[in-house]
Amino acid sequence: MTKAVMSALIRPLVEPRLPDWVEPMWFMTKEQALEMAPEAEIGWFDLNDKDPMIEIAHAATNLKWLNSIYAGLDFLPLDVLQQRGVTVTNGVGINAITIAEYVVMLMLAHAKGYRDVVRAQERHEWLLDSPGKRELSGERVLLLGLGAIGSLIKTRLEAFDMSVVPVRRSGGEGSLRPGEWREKLGEFDWVILAVPSTDETRHMIAASELAAMRPNAVLVNIARGDVVKQDDLVEALKAKTIEAALLDVTDPEPLPEDHPLWDLENAQVTMHLSGRAQTKMFMRSADRFVENLERWHKGEPVGPQMDLAAGY
Repeated sequence: MTKAVMSALIRPLVEPRLPDWVEPMWFMTKEQALEMAPEAEIGWFDLNDKDPMIEIAHAATNLKWLNSIYAGLDFLPLDVLQQRGVTVTNGVGINAITIAEYVVMLMLAHAKGYRDVVRAQERHEWLLDSPGKRELSGERVLLLGLGAIGSLIKTRLEAFDMSVVPVRRSGGEGSLRPGEWREKLGEFDWVILAVPSTDETRHMIAASELAAMRPNAVLVNIARGDVVKQDDLVEALKAKTIEAALLDVTDPEPLPEDHPLWDLENAQVTMHLSGRAQTKMFMRSADRFVENLERWHKGEPVGPQMDLAAGY
């Protein structure tokens, strides 16, 4: 029997479908998880807080496979997991549909001034003109990150007749390589960040990149807060050297109540809700886990696997 330590939150979706070679151990609290962790060969240690997950990962000294609903696991002790030879599967793609839809919503809401429309309704005021007159059609988008989320963003924006130029390592027709996009920033109306958080991507958008953007440029970040140097962004928004920033993620999270981003009229902060704007996340993750169990038992590769050295 293979012992699998898993959060009780996922139990109703997983337990009836477990094969007979798996011995499940369910935890409700951090303390229970820490007690069970050393026995786990398979672990699904997801909690709302990161620090307990780090502790549990350290305690799971017999672990062979770690699964998570989270796409970004860069906060875990990846070096320790790599040394122990642990296979890590994450939640890449689980939230891709809803996040891609969220990006379209944010862009349309900004383009049409929809926040002002909602405020007018709350005031019972009949507007005689649209507060936003921008059209997405014909505008150019720089898309940094063409993974599961970025690919869906691309197809949806192309349906609005937008020109989407992705950045990818292999290059190719209609795309840019990682070393080429900075010198082209001034050619784009929208810059969308959909990259993982790594040492390479941290603060990839800072003062010099913001200064290179068009005055009408809008920055959209659904990646991680630390890919943008936030103080530089605040200064650019205050000076209105770019038109706006649409931020589903910030650094830190939650954003402190007194942070200037809350009050800037040309910033929208959506509290990292894009991946939560759905009802299918847990079911998709459970389905993937059960399918992976079958592969694991047969000695076949499970996925999607993290590259622990790269951090994503």
